[in-house]
Amino acid sequence: MSLKLEKVIPWGRCLDEYIGMFSLTSSDLKRAILDCAGGPASFNAEMTRQGNKVISCDPVYQFTAVEIGDRIQETYQTVIDGVKANVDGYLWNSFESPYQLGEVRMKAMQEFLADFPSGLEQGRYLTAELPVLPFDNGQFDLALCSHFLFAYSHLLSEEFHLEAIMEMCRVAKEVRVFPLLQSFSGEESEHLNPIIAELKNRNFRVEVQEAPYEFQKGGNKMLRVRGSM
Repeated sequence: MSLKLEKVIPWGRCLDEYIGMFSLTSSDLKRAILDCAGGPASFNAEMTRQGNKVISCDPVYQFTAVEIGDRIQETYQTVIDGVKANVDGYLWNSFESPYQLGEVRMKAMQEFLADFPSGLEQGRYLTAELPVLPFDNGQFDLALCSHFLFAYSHLLSEEFHLEAIMEMCRVAKEVRVFPLLQSFSGEESEHLNPIIAELKNRNFRVEVQEAPYEFQKGGNKMLRVRGSM
């Protein structure tokens, strides 16, 4: 049984997980980064504390920290129950159990909620939604997208995926998307190969690379897209 959500939910991860998911090097962390569909991840808060520069964008940022916190509470058990129902679909190396996974995720999301009001004032969190972003061409060195594109392939069309990746390529010199599995199952997204073919057709440099992170079995690959040749 795989977890198949009927809408996008707020669910956040920490800096260490971002480093693994996106194969981020120490030099990558010093670049101008856009966290696209960032949700309630603590990535921005942790990076800012280290003196690095990240802008996160997500439509959920239109709400207050209290409202986002309430939404997290409403959907938290749904995700944990889904993981419990498919416990064999995950590698339990970094996490001891679904319960401990929930504790780690909640800690990251609480860190986001604490940082959100000041980050909003500082312009580090912006309300914006793919496939249209309010940024200048080439404003960022690197755009990251975690657990949104491809993961929600049952909700988002192939056309949406292409437009979203093209838009991230417009605002950043390089785009990285993780993971490439759909519907929180062990299946590769049906959109992946057509998207790769179309991006290559438009002269983008496209690679599927293995990442040093795997929690969901088979979920250890990212899509890396760089500007037209």
